[in-house]
Amino acid sequence: MTLHPIAFFRSPLTSKFGTPRQSGIVSGLKGRVVFLPEYRDPSFIKGIEGFDYLWLLWEFSANKHGAVHATVRPPLLGGNRSQGVFATRSPFRPNPIGLSSVRLESISFDEAEGPVLHVSGSDLIDGTPIFDIKPYVEYADSHVGVRSGFVDEHEWQRLEVTFAEGVSGMLSSDDEAVVRELLALDPRPHYQDDPERVYGMPFRQYDIRFRVNGLHLTVVEILELRF
Repeated sequence: MTLHPIAFFRSPLTSKFGTPRQSGIVSGLKGRVVFLPEYRDPSFIKGIEGFDYLWLLWEFSANKHGAVHATVRPPLLGGNRSQGVFATRSPFRPNPIGLSSVRLESISFDEAEGPVLHVSGSDLIDGTPIFDIKPYVEYADSHVGVRSGFVDEHEWQRLEVTFAEGVSGMLSSDDEAVVRELLALDPRPHYQDDPERVYGMPFRQYDIRFRVNGLHLTVVEILELRF
């Protein structure tokens, strides 16, 4: 079977580093689904405005290699405990297909790119190919009170995020709020714990520079990227 993209995702996130590991956990993160020209006929999305959430099926296009082992080490387990790849949501899979639930915020029809879906809560980086879109249906897709394996045993520890003096205010209030949510998830590899190391997270045209000491993250600098 050959899959061809029907759309590409547009996001302020241009790198895997800092991108949420699951959809829905950074609700303020906005993105756009831009269809390829052959799918821009509004008939393709007729009735989609009646749904609050959508499923996106997409490609882990930023991965340069696929799964080579039967097990992976989920970040939620500190990166030091193995689980079967099919018992995780790791991006390193035999077939690099992602599945995300996003909120449909609005649809714009007056853009040169045709009908564009504006969504929030995504975990896709900019330029991600999308293979299919399906509506989220509550009665079939929502299962309350179910077991979630190792996820039930390990709550994600969010960091306290502060901006150094002179750094806060460089972003718009909306963007700063989203950056705070992203950084609170701790984008570092979980085997790294150097309080003096400065990390960089690309966001829009900026490089967000930060340090982490324990459960406290400090944004020390925001640089404008040159393209």
